[in-house]
Amino acid sequence: MEKSIIRLQDVWKTYQMGKVEVPAVRGISLEIFPGTFVSIMGPSGSGKSTLLNMIGCLDFPSKGKIFLDGQDTSILSESQLAQARGQKIGFIFQQFNLLQHLTALENVMLPMVFQGQEEEQRKARARYLLDLVGLGDRVDHLPSELSGGQRQRVAIARAFANKPQLVIADEPTGNLDSHSGQKIMDILVQFHKEQKGTIVVVTHDSIIANYSQKIFHIIDGQIVQNHKQSEQTIWKQ
Repeated sequence: MEKSIIRLQDVWKTYQMGKVEVPAVRGISLEIFPGTFVSIMGPSGSGKSTLLNMIGCLDFPSKGKIFLDGQDTSILSESQLAQARGQKIGFIFQQFNLLQHLTALENVMLPMVFQGQEEEQRKARARYLLDLVGLGDRVDHLPSELSGGQRQRVAIARAFANKPQLVIADEPTGNLDSHSGQKIMDILVQFHKEQKGTIVVVTHDSIIANYSQKIFHIIDGQIVQNHKQSEQTIWKQ
């Protein structure tokens, strides 16, 4: 039986708002298997970003368990969890989260520094990834010298720096026009096909969700339905 890369077991996340407890995620159980392209889709306030943070081991559930590559994350120390995240998970954020004083090349190299890779290896890998996203001629540019779409492409290259098993994208096209957004999704599809990794995209946009193989719909902190896409729908672009 195939082992899931991420498994959530009756996961709850509750926030304290004064004297009131507000559940953001309510009893979600799901599995994501290696090599799949998954979307989590829901309106604003549905709990999808909270769920994504827990899938990415950036936040902890109030109740329930999360397993990363078969390992119970609740028994890991903070340093062990950080190491596991660095090795196994890549992140793409809506706001790009690039360091403004570093070039595109240096931003992509950064995750590899924390994994102790040699400088020449880091440079070679970063150049290779920037070439893949069409920015081979922009390696020495600062984020302020790049368009929004180019900055998100740098962020994608950075997410794949350590050859992660899982890449998580939170509204990756949210700050882009529709043309740039389509190019970003095309790049994610290309990476998924070529690098055989697992991709989880959180979005409120059905057009973006339709790039994936499976869609989980979340409303009021609960998965209300999920369905598998047809091959024609998945790779329609």
